[in-house]
Amino acid sequence: MSAPRAALLRRGRRKTPLGKPGTEGVSSSTFVRRVPPTVDDAAAYAARRAAAAKRAEQGVAVGEGSRQHRIELRRFAGPVAYLDQIAHLRIAHLTDQHVGRVTPMEVQRAAVEMTNAEKPDLVLLTGDFVCHSQLYLDELTTLVRGFEAPAIAVLGNHDHWSGADEVQRALERGGVEVLRNRNTIITLHNERLQIVGLDDAYTGHARRDEAVKGLRPDLPSIGISHIAEEADGLWRHGVPLVLSGHTHGGQVTLARLHELAVGMIGGHKYVHGLYGSRRVVQPPQASMHTKAHAPEPQGAVYVGAGIGAAVVPFRLGDRGRREVTIFELGCEPGDFVEHHSEQEPMRGRKPTKAQMAKRAAAVIRKRLSRERKSRRRTA
Repeated sequence: MSAPRAALLRRGRRKTPLGKPGTEGVSSSTFVRRVPPTVDDAAAYAARRAAAAKRAEQGVAVGEGSRQHRIELRRFAGPVAYLDQIAHLRIAHLTDQHVGRVTPMEVQRAAVEMTNAEKPDLVLLTGDFVCHSQLYLDELTTLVRGFEAPAIAVLGNHDHWSGADEVQRALERGGVEVLRNRNTIITLHNERLQIVGLDDAYTGHARRDEAVKGLRPDLPSIGISHIAEEADGLWRHGVPLVLSGHTHGGQVTLARLHELAVGMIGGHKYVHGLYGSRRVVQPPQASMHTKAHAPEPQGAVYVGAGIGAAVVPFRLGDRGRREVTIFELGCEPGDFVEHHSEQEPMRGRKPTKAQMAKRAAAVIRKRLSRERKSRRRTA
């Protein structure tokens, strides 16, 4: 048996790189597998699971990253909530490209090429496409046009600081659909999937009620948000998995410095990687009434380390490396070896009203500055 295949089929309790067992305890919200009611249903389910495992195995064999550009390829199974809804879909997640001077375009293109090599069904992008200006919007358009699969995105704080409408138009010219507090349905291999996209919460543009309006409980859904903490609210609307970014994984993760800088000082509850639980099955109708501070996680969230940087270019430590993440929807945790399992969140703290007002004012101040410069150029 080949090493990739042996790794794929390995199951049971194991130690992750963080030293946390790769299994979860049983609780009232833990998924309990139902026995298919008929022989035909059982055969159909077995065929779906075999097909999903085979495709995931093929993905494991492709490779685990780009050594030249220090981009990690990390692969995870989806939540068990999808098992009865999706035969198999492969989702690629990239975040925080920050196209500009700090990150070489060679690195940006390598991340796109790595993504295409995985042959995903869908690419999800979770914001911060630029650094501090609109100087590289043409390069951004060319870059995202390179994705071979359909791509859907949300914006981040740097996009709003630099001009959200202009960044959105650049993405759309490259064939990317941008969701700003709305959801959409995409059909992939006869599989229908709802994408719920929140606008940037850091600058105060997220409107969850608008984003989930019209969300169908009979279809599987996945959320994208630049800020990971918004996942708590999306779980209550029956969205079992949320992908996010913003933190860059801390960039310097030696001696757990990322948890100190991003978690304790920055106030983020989710710093990098998987949090929550992928084994929760909560009917959307019931989850709508879940209390805001539920004692158990009602879904899972993944915080990507990103590709680019806006200020400091270097990255140190396993968790701070550039990253392309693959989610195998239709597989369940334990179907293959993952980089790590769900982690305990940091304590976190919500930004104050004064902080949110300062962030919103920064967006306006930067927009007015761009308008003044534009007027001077045309005068």
